[in-house]
Amino acid sequence: MDLLASAAWHDGKFLGIEWSVWKVIGWLGNAVFFSRFLVQWYATEKLKRVVVPAAFWWLSLTGSLLLLIYSIERRDSVFIFAYLFTWIPYIRNLVIHRRHQDAHLTCPLCAASCAPRSNFCAACGAPLVVDKQTESSKKAAAQPERVR
Repeated sequence: MDLLASAAWHDGKFLGIEWSVWKVIGWLGNAVFFSRFLVQWYATEKLKRVVVPAAFWWLSLTGSLLLLIYSIERRDSVFIFAYLFTWIPYIRNLVIHRRHQDAHLTCPLCAASCAPRSNFCAACGAPLVVDKQTESSKKAAAQPERVR
């Protein structure tokens, strides 16, 4: 046990690293950014197909922002530039994911969530009735008015 403790603590440093609040933020950013790999791997294995869950994008965004904050504090221009714009596709993918979730239909018979534009419920086979008036009003609200 002393061998393990002496390997972890050497010259007053844990794992040979001189720790500070900023060092913890940097390592936390690395840990969060790395954990997205585990989330994506788990989701893919569970469904037996390639899946990128929303948690992957949230972890990507959080990890990259922590690393950006750390790199700004360290004033490392290479590191800053590496994480300066990574948040853009992460937020865009979260927006797309949210819009896709909102477009799902609810089966009137079994209350299952069905994919957008489905004609029948995948769980029970019931026909999905889409209210044409609601659908057209959603499209009209999404489109800007024309100026004459």
